[in-house]
Amino acid sequence: MDIAERYIRLAHAIDAQWEGFVDGYGGPPEWADRTRREPHELRAQAETLLEEVAGVEDTARRTFLTVQTRALHTMTRLLSGEVLPYADEVRGLYDIDPVRAPTAELEAALSALDAALPGTGSLVEREEALRARVVVPREDILRVAEPILAALRGRTRERFGLPDGENFSIGLVNDKPWSGYNWPLGNLQSRIDINTDLPVLLPNLPDLLAHEGYPGHHTEHATKEARLVRERGWLEHSVQLLAAPECVVSEGIAVNALRAVMDRGEVEAWLTGELAGVAGLDPQDVRAYLAASRAREGLKGVSGTAALMLHAEGRPEAEVLEFLARYGVSNEERARQSLRFISQPNFRAYIFTYSVGGDLVKGWVARNGAEGFARLLTEPLTPGGLREVVGAAHD
Repeated sequence: MDIAERYIRLAHAIDAQWEGFVDGYGGPPEWADRTRREPHELRAQAETLLEEVAGVEDTARRTFLTVQTRALHTMTRLLSGEVLPYADEVRGLYDIDPVRAPTAELEAALSALDAALPGTGSLVEREEALRARVVVPREDILRVAEPILAALRGRTRERFGLPDGENFSIGLVNDKPWSGYNWPLGNLQSRIDINTDLPVLLPNLPDLLAHEGYPGHHTEHATKEARLVRERGWLEHSVQLLAAPECVVSEGIAVNALRAVMDRGEVEAWLTGELAGVAGLDPQDVRAYLAASRAREGLKGVSGTAALMLHAEGRPEAEVLEFLARYGVSNEERARQSLRFISQPNFRAYIFTYSVGGDLVKGWVARNGAEGFARLLTEPLTPGGLREVVGAAHD
C-alpha cells in the first residue's frame, strides 16, 4: 500500500472518532474509509506509519509526512484516553509552542487604542459605537464582496498564478464559532462560508476574503492540489487535516494573505474610496476604524492567552470571559463568541495557528519576499522549516 494511502486511511479512521479531523478531501473515495476501529489499533498504525515515513526518499515529502504523522499519533493518544498537558497537546498536534501575550504589552495596546478611538465613554462603548458605523448589512455582504474578490483574484493571478479551473462558492451562515471558513472540496474547488452571528464590518472584509480566498486558503489548497497532487503524485496533499502542522503554515499564509497582494496604503485608500461608496458608508468612519485597527494589532495574542488560562491553568470560564472582554475590547456577545471558539474540542489548541503561524510566515516573507510567499503556496513547507529560516535570520 502506498504511503499516501496509508496516511489518508489513518486520517479518516481518526475522523470516524474525532469528527472534523478531516477538514477536506479530494482523493480516491475508497480511501475515505471511516470504519470505527479501537484507539489502540489506530495508535499502533500511527507508530508503524512513522517508521515507514522515515524511508521516504524525497526530503521535502519525508519532512512533511513526518510532522503530519506525529500529529496523527498525538490524536490517537488523545483518543486512547491519555491526558496530555495542554502545552504538549499544542506541540504534538501543531509542532509549535503556545505563546502567552505579556500583560504589559496588552495594557500598552489598550492605551494606544484608547487614544485612537473617537468619542466619549468607556473603551468598549466607543469601540462598539465605531463598529456600528462600519457594518455591512447582511443583505449587502455578498454584493460588496464581489468587487473585493475580483480585485484580489486579479492580483493573485498576476503575482502568483492560479491553476486553470480553480473556483469557489461563497455563502452566509449562522451559529458558528468562527467568522469565516474555507471548505476544500477537491478538484480545485472550495466553499467559503461567512458567519453572520456577529455584524460583518467593511474594514475587515478585504482581509476576511483574502484570508479565505485569494491568495489565502482557497489559493493554497487549489495550487497545492495542482502542483503536488496532480503533477507530482503526492496524494497526501489531497486531504486537509484540522489538527496538524499544515494548519500553522496555512493560517500563517491566510493571516498574511492581504498584505501579499496589497500594501497597507492601498488597502486603506480602497476602503475609504471605492469600497465605502459601494457599501454606502461614510469614509470618515472607515478611516477612524482603520486608525484604531493599528492599535488593535497589539492585542492579537488575547485569544491564545485566554486559551492557556482556560485549558492549561483551569481558570473559571467567568474569569476567562472577563479577560476576553477587557483585552479583546468586546461586549459580552463578542467575548462569548471568542470563548465559544477556544472551548471547542477542535479549536482549543488550534487558536495558536493564527498568531504563531502568522509570525512565522511574516518572518519567512520578510526574508524571501514575493518568491517566498509563492513557495508557501506551492511547496510542502512545515513550521519547523519556517522556524529554522527565521532563526537563522536573527543569528
